[in-house]
Amino acid sequence: MAHPSQLGFQDAASPIMEELLHFHDHALMIAFLISALVLYTITLMLTTKLTHTNAMDAQEVEMIWTILPAIILIMIALPSLRILYLMDEINNPHLTIKTLGHQWYWSYEYTDYEDLSFDSYMTPTQDLPPGAFRLLEVDNRMVIPMESPIRVLISSEDVLHSWAVPSLGIKTDAIPGRLNQTTFITSHPGLFFGQCSEICGSNHSFMPIVVEATPLEHFEAWTSAILS
Repeated sequence: MAHPSQLGFQDAASPIMEELLHFHDHALMIAFLISALVLYTITLMLTTKLTHTNAMDAQEVEMIWTILPAIILIMIALPSLRILYLMDEINNPHLTIKTLGHQWYWSYEYTDYEDLSFDSYMTPTQDLPPGAFRLLEVDNRMVIPMESPIRVLISSEDVLHSWAVPSLGIKTDAIPGRLNQTTFITSHPGLFFGQCSEICGSNHSFMPIVVEATPLEHFEAWTSAILS
């Protein structure tokens, strides 16, 4: 049985995901108010004894139920468009990482460093250290500096994949022969887990993603240790 905390979104780890959570709550509240109004109207019509079967024209009511839905749609569309533009905006990234999807693992290439690339495979259950998450831990994590704009170039070597990290608000398709890009900023250090979100074959659910956000000095120490 799922824990109640698993029924909602993950905690936001990036400004974009915080915006998405706010928009979700905004749209959900509008839907709740509309549902309550419709339920109240239906209840009122079923319980009242007042009837008027000869009403043929009601301009005021028709104006209200035409203009009010248009206003509601605008209230939903404007925040949505704002977030879409924010998600596509890429301004002077501090680090660019190229991500390639394979059957069934990910490979990462740090394009700002020479010869810094590695493959990332899921850690088998029998090799998991104590406290690690089954089917989510990998042998090589994608390490990034926190509070820095990160650009990720995403493609695939074979079939369709999808690079998705829910807590960062990222879900970008990896398409053979095409280079997609996305950007994000982690607001705090930590481990952020994701999985391939495209049905890419029999081992589709066994190519997890782990993003490790660390302070800048720890990231520089990690790159020095990898390149040495």
